Amino acid sequence: MIPLRDENPTEIVPFVTVLFILLNAAAWFLLQGAGAPQALEASVWAYGTVPCELTGACTPRGLGWEAVLTSMFMHGSWSHIIGNMVFLWVFGNNIEDSMGHVRFVVFYLVCGIAAALAHVYLSPASEIPAVGASGAISGVMGAYILLYPRVRVHTFIPPFWFLNLSAGFVLGYWFFIQLVMGVGTLGPASGEAGGVAVWAHVGGFVAGLLLIRVFDKPRLVQAKRDKVQLPREELRRLEW
Repeated sequence: MIPLRDENPTEIVPFVTVLFILLNAAAWFLLQGAGAPQALEASVWAYGTVPCELTGACTPRGLGWEAVLTSMFMHGSWSHIIGNMVFLWVFGNNIEDSMGHVRFVVFYLVCGIAAALAHVYLSPASEIPAVGASGAISGVMGAYILLYPRVRVHTFIPPFWFLNLSAGFVLGYWFFIQLVMGVGTLGPASGEAGGVAVWAHVGGFVAGLLLIRVFDKPRLVQAKRDKVQLPREELRRLEW
């Protein structure tokens, strides 16, 4: 399922969501050569999270723990970055709208770190670099399903279907698929299914579920649910 847009209007300008999209795009073009094979391979090894390096199971050759952050802005292909940025835009602007700009920065990064640690924990000996914003975006999705499960999401299901589904169904189905794929990888070479670090997705999603009540601002959330426009002065105070 590919989300195209939701029916959940935003009150504040999603500066941070746009900034994260621009940072990912900048990394893709400037550091990864827009997918050129040599630049892509070099960037993945230089900035990706390699579990065995963090657990001491292999000799470090990359950034080490710093890669937990840098890997969030690296991607493996055009489809990888485009897909991630679509999900970030559709769901991220509303989560930023529910907690304000500063809190959203912290929330996004913490979910990304939690996702990376989940992947490392379940794949401690893996020598394959993990890259992508999907762990952090999974946290955004976990927050969204808890705050706005009834919001309608216009969704494309290849090759022909365009459906208007609830966020609870779209995101719940996505999470279920990640769990099924993840359980299928449990074992000596756990954590990766077809090159996808599915347990990072699960870890990020669960982190979003657990942390959203710490980061959200109830006044903003309730106003969105009630479709009430807050006074300009109050909105300016709450958005930061």
